[in-house]
Amino acid sequence: MKLVFSLKFRDKYGIGNSTFYKWRDKYGGMETSDIKRLKELEAENHKLKQMFAELSLKSLLQEEIIKKF
Repeated sequence: MKLVFSLKFRDKYGIGNSTFYKWRDKYGGMETSDIKRLKELEAENHKLKQMFAELSLKSLLQEEIIKKF
């Protein structure tokens, strides 16, 4: 049953074997709410990393300006 489902799923959405199995390994035992929360956390993590990079760059630029004076 699972094999038939996976073959139909892959054919329907046009994804390859490796993509399907990577997806299954990552999300296989999760409920829909868990997956939504994971996506939210990944988006928040990305935003925080972006903020950190921008603030770090700003700090470095300020240090360079202070050194020049």
